[in-house]
Amino acid sequence: MEHITLLLAIVVVTALVFDFTNGFHDTANAMATTISTGAMKPKTAVAMSAVLNLVGAFLSVEVAKTISSGLVTEDGITPEVIFAALVGAILWNLLTWLVGLPSSSSHALMGGLVGATVASVGIGGVNGGVVVTKVLIPAVAAPLVAGIAAMLATRLTYRAGAHVGEKTGRKGYRAGQIASAGLVSLAHGTNDAQKTMGIITLALVAAGALAPGSNPPVWVIVSAGVAIALGTYLGGWRIIRTMGKGLTDLQPQQGFAAQTSAAAVILASSNLGFSLSTTHSCSGAVMGAGLGRKGGVVRWSTATRMFVAWGLTLPAAALVAAASEFVTKQGDWGVAVVAVFLVASCAAIWLISRRQVVDHTNVNDVEAEEEPAGVVTTAIAAVTPPPTAAVAEELKATIPAPAGEPAPASTAPASAASV
Repeated sequence: MEHITLLLAIVVVTALVFDFTNGFHDTANAMATTISTGAMKPKTAVAMSAVLNLVGAFLSVEVAKTISSGLVTEDGITPEVIFAALVGAILWNLLTWLVGLPSSSSHALMGGLVGATVASVGIGGVNGGVVVTKVLIPAVAAPLVAGIAAMLATRLTYRAGAHVGEKTGRKGYRAGQIASAGLVSLAHGTNDAQKTMGIITLALVAAGALAPGSNPPVWVIVSAGVAIALGTYLGGWRIIRTMGKGLTDLQPQQGFAAQTSAAAVILASSNLGFSLSTTHSCSGAVMGAGLGRKGGVVRWSTATRMFVAWGLTLPAAALVAAASEFVTKQGDWGVAVVAVFLVASCAAIWLISRRQVVDHTNVNDVEAEEEPAGVVTTAIAAVTPPPTAAVAEELKATIPAPAGEPAPASTAPASAASV
């Protein structure tokens, strides 16, 4: 193993803490729809996701190379800079987890790294072209591509299953959800675990323990994979609740379409070396699946809060990282002050979260607020072909009658209606 100084050890440990928060912050990306539709029990779902995240960490290093040698120049980057970047990313992850918003851990890390680099060596230390082509453009394109793909896949799924019995169809799509959720978890490991690998590799290069342009050492790959898997197993239940129940109400068919679309986008980006936000991809896919079902409604109030968090992620993490870098470059006492501040802030956020606990026992115990269809939903509904008779009957049974009007007559047998 490379020579590790005390400061470098602190940076590596902090990076693994970020990786851990990334795991529980992003568990919702893979498992929110599977849990909300009842396809898997919550604890079983997060356990499967954790194992596949660990496996995915070993499949590629393309994203790690983008982080370690593409986003910022290695000249002038010190371990203190990377430590400050991680402080900004960790605090943003925890704050958004506390309020249950699925923001991007990837962008928190990117923002922190850019902010700390600018504070240390100036704007010239950031590779603007890489930021635009491999971070900003994918940030906008990912939710759009995944959303459109999920909307089309949802429509195709309902058409393909129009003549299949309801019980058989639900059972089949739930099995499909489990498989697609596993694929998303695997994709998450190939993308997000590598970001921590890249950060640790960059720290090793900055400290002179590795040559510039080196791939992540094996011990870095193993430790990053284990950290994100442990975080995933804990489950970010607050964000799972928002993704599974807050954005839209999903049927198993929609969950299958959303997860399959998101996995395809994430795996493609990992292969190309794009530092894609799995949160953006999965959230876009969930909204697309909601719009793809006739009568489906996306709760745009929740979506708007999520979009605001997305927009604030890069600058907020950058500002905290820049302030941290200003303190850390004062010397050893500065590093100690920032470390104490980070630990105290994490403890305070955790204590606040205990006031209203959300865990695997109550993650689905929430009544989603009714929201009238907005402009986007109305426009999508206007161009959506009418459903087949089988789908129409299913939708008719799930949509409540307007206030003051009698409920539609049930086609179920009298014995069932009387239960």
